[in-house]
This record gives sequence, C-alpha cells and structure tokens, in this order.
Amino acid sequence: MRVILDNLSKAFQNGDQAPVEALREIACTIEENEFLAVVGPSGCGKTTLLHIVAGLLCPDTGRVFFEGSVSNGRPQTAVVFQELALFPWRTVARNIEYGLEEMGLEKKVRKKRVKEYIDLVGLSGFERMYPHQLSGGMKQRTALARALSLDPLLLLMDEPLSALDAHTRMLMQLELSRIYEKTRPSVLYITHSIPEAVFLADRVLVLSPRPGRVKAVLTLDLPRPRTERIKVDPKFVSYLDTLWGILRQDGKGGTWGSI
Repeated sequence: MRVILDNLSKAFQNGDQAPVEALREIACTIEENEFLAVVGPSGCGKTTLLHIVAGLLCPDTGRVFFEGSVSNGRPQTAVVFQELALFPWRTVARNIEYGLEEMGLEKKVRKKRVKEYIDLVGLSGFERMYPHQLSGGMKQRTALARALSLDPLLLLMDEPLSALDAHTRMLMQLELSRIYEKTRPSVLYITHSIPEAVFLADRVLVLSPRPGRVKAVLTLDLPRPRTERIKVDPKFVSYLDTLWGILRQDGKGGTWGSI
C-alpha cells in the first residue's frame, strides 16, 4: 500500500477568534511496506495528520491517495491510539476479536486469527485476562494485536508507547520492530521521541511548529532486524544529532526538504 499525502491543510474554528491553523500544505508519500515516523514539537499537528489519513478528519485542502488493493475508495486500515480504548468488560482474546466480529467473519475464522495474533505479540496464557489485570506493556500488545488481526495494508499509530515507563517502552520498541518486520504493513507512526523514531522507522518526517509543515524528511540507512546494539552504532547517533539539529531550528530558516 502506497499512500500519497497531497498538500494537506487543516484549520480548526476557535469561537469568535481566528481559526487555529494546524497543518499547512503537507506533501509526502508513505511507500509500500515502509515505516514512516512523524516527529515535531507539541501542537504541530501530528495527530491531526494521522486522523486525516485515517479518514477521521477531512482536510480543508488537499487529498490523500491510496495506491494498491483498495475497495470503496479506502484500503483496510487500523489505528492504535494513544488512549488504547480496550473494552474493560472484554478479555484479551475478546478485545482482539472485536474488529473481526465487526467484519462479519465466522466464529471459527475469528478464533483462529485471534490465536495467531496472541502468539505473535507474546500474550499466550493471558487470553482470559481483563485489561485491569494487565501491565501497561500487555495492554499495548493487546491493542497492537487487535489492530494487526484486521490484516491492515496501512497501520496508523499515535504515540502508542508514550504512557509506558522507560524500561517497558524500550522492550516494546523491540517487540514492535520485530512484529513490523514479520508482518510488513505500511506504517504511519506518531511519536515525540527522536530515538524511538530512529530505532523503528525507515524514514522520519519532521514537522515545523504550528502550523505543521514538512520541515525535512530523513532517510535512515540502518539494517534490519533492529536490535539494542544498533543504538550505539555511529550512524544511529549521527541520525539523532541530525534530527535534534533540525528540530532546534525555529522554522524561519535553515534547509527545508529531504535529507
């Protein structure tokens, strides 16, 4: 699935005051099977961009084009929100099964797919537990399994690891990288963490302060599979330094474009 973001702009009404411009002329492409991370300062429109691509918001100008296996104008997509929205009255297995029920799949097919993705995310043995019985990392795995079970061509993730402690977040980065490398959907991943973006992504899109504009796109020449050892690789450190340098710019000067 190739996704083309064609000059997307979005503003929000603000009562009697001037509209708040969130995004301005965002132009970028998510290549097939690519992991694209989006970073930028708070309020720069990262989540707004994800919501537009997901079809939850309409842009004021511009369009999103999908190239690939598309039916009814949109591909099969799945979203993992920052707030995981797990149903507290459903077990791990039943939370994962929810989307499959909505798709109208037969019970036998649903059960088989739920087991497959429970095994994939490492939740075997926890199928009958409820969200309040799970650690933060387990809840994240459940939400990820629920999204992946839909077999999406495009996976959209909005800061899914932001609520985790540092140790759990590092472990989940490793797990997310492993799962991505096995399933290979196209991914749009929103994060505030520069090291996380570099560790997970093939490219990093940097947005300017509000209104969010494309400040730079950095291609990461790092091998897969990604392991913890890559974080001491000179290339990894160089990419961190480059991204921090871009983000330190005030948006009024410097180089704007692909790096």
